[in-house]
Amino acid sequence: MAEPAELPPREGMDFDVVIVGAGPAGLAAAIRVKQLDPDLTVVVVEKGSEVGAHILSGAVIDPLGLDKLLPEWRHDDSRPLTTEVTEDRFYLLGPSGGIRLPNMLMPPLMNNHGNFVGSLANVARYLATKAEELGVEIYPGFAASELLFDEFNHVVGIATGDMGVSREGGIKDGFTRGMELRGKYTFLAEGVRGSLAKRAIARYQLNRGREPAKYGIGLKELWQIDPAKHQPGLVTHSFGWPLDSKTGGGSFLYHLEDGLVSVGFVVHLNYENPTLSPFDEFQRFKTHPTIAPTFEGGKRIAYGARAITEGGWQSVPKLVFPGGALIGCAAGFVNVPRIKGSHNAILSGMQAAEQAVVAIQQGRAHDTLDTYEDEWRRSEIGRDLYPVRNVKPLWSKFGTYLGIALGGLDMWCNTLFKWSPFGTMKHGKPDHATLKPLAAVTPIVYPKPDGKISFDKLSSVFLSSTNHEEDQPVHLQLKNADVPVRDNLPTYGEPARLYCPAGVYEIVYGDEATKKDPRFVINAQNCVHCKTCDIKDPAQNINWLTPEGGGGPNYPNM
Repeated sequence: MAEPAELPPREGMDFDVVIVGAGPAGLAAAIRVKQLDPDLTVVVVEKGSEVGAHILSGAVIDPLGLDKLLPEWRHDDSRPLTTEVTEDRFYLLGPSGGIRLPNMLMPPLMNNHGNFVGSLANVARYLATKAEELGVEIYPGFAASELLFDEFNHVVGIATGDMGVSREGGIKDGFTRGMELRGKYTFLAEGVRGSLAKRAIARYQLNRGREPAKYGIGLKELWQIDPAKHQPGLVTHSFGWPLDSKTGGGSFLYHLEDGLVSVGFVVHLNYENPTLSPFDEFQRFKTHPTIAPTFEGGKRIAYGARAITEGGWQSVPKLVFPGGALIGCAAGFVNVPRIKGSHNAILSGMQAAEQAVVAIQQGRAHDTLDTYEDEWRRSEIGRDLYPVRNVKPLWSKFGTYLGIALGGLDMWCNTLFKWSPFGTMKHGKPDHATLKPLAAVTPIVYPKPDGKISFDKLSSVFLSSTNHEEDQPVHLQLKNADVPVRDNLPTYGEPARLYCPAGVYEIVYGDEATKKDPRFVINAQNCVHCKTCDIKDPAQNINWLTPEGGGGPNYPNM
């Protein structure tokens, strides 16, 4: 086994635009560049084994972005969305029952009619096909692991990770050096808490003057249900039980095509109780008497989890830096009350692409695309996010019941009067700073899964088809290996073992009976790339990096 010092130099390729991430934002940007100037060269790198492998969303999809990018998509025989929303239902759940809220109370922006239910992964695959038809080069299975800079501190491209490095850092048989992909402009479309976007935000202080980024964790399952219970186009949302009134979150249940139902649960990551487990809250939710009948006689066929941006208008960082831009969920364009972001992701990709094409045609490269930054708040994206800017902070400040009522009032005021009685509220603490010590909370005790409607983590991870090459450097890095046992365990019970939805983190005792000699164990091969650990760890001690390309979940049509 060779030593790392013997690494050969990287080979390189030059493009006009380099895009990291083959999700809706990245692919929309690639398509738009080629629509405007077919002679420009565009490359998209994707860490998943294929396009769509790491895409996870509800999803009720607002077609606004698709309509603008590909106006003919509705008439395409291969279109990825075919089921329109037919009915909207909203529920407030208690421990033993639920109240359906009248639709007339909901602000018009919450109306889902005209939207589609479907698989966002399939939307990404459709966009990839269209991009390739235009001449875009797409490289799945290659993780962008490094930003490249010139002597002026401008981003000039990315490097993909090396393949075939051992856990100890040595070179294995079959080693392949990463590639340098250099571009006049580089777009980061990695999704929530992307490792390169995180570095760019820190290096260029893009979040200076903004509110802290806010997040949730979304967990999702795909079920094949009894045909007699299937109602294509039915969309149901709920809040309340099993979460307490201080913990934000809620559910979605969407009836897709072919007898499929997408069910999911979102927990806001500013929760306070360190014994809370988002995964177990999700499993408990499915047992509610209003929800459980949908799944009786059905079969669970897929599972996944992903962090969600929830900061909205106040938390969006500066989008541009010398040589590149943030687009899509890397920028934080999710509309929280609507639980939608793919339309804004597509629109942001288009807007960044349009400015890059203008710059390249003017002979520019590696500068800041200031017009993209200056105009997004006046665009459809800004008009979508501004009216809901106070929903999240009101919920966080006043709790579920009063907070949601005030949020509804605020949305109505913004809709009817273009004015808010609350102005623009602040978010307060970052999510990693909200946990209370164990001594200040009542521990949550979860029921054992029944194996029919509720399940354990490991059987769920199996359904995500997650796989990593075991003999590779651990991509979940601890800044200080002593912190989990020395600090987090006595103070919080080490919450990583609970907030992780894939059983990656464990506390293992040398003597289980006496709880002596605890060790913090990282089962990196289980990681579904949700990034929750990078967000919620109270010591900010966990750094999520990209593993070898192709590793992680392999979602079929999530």
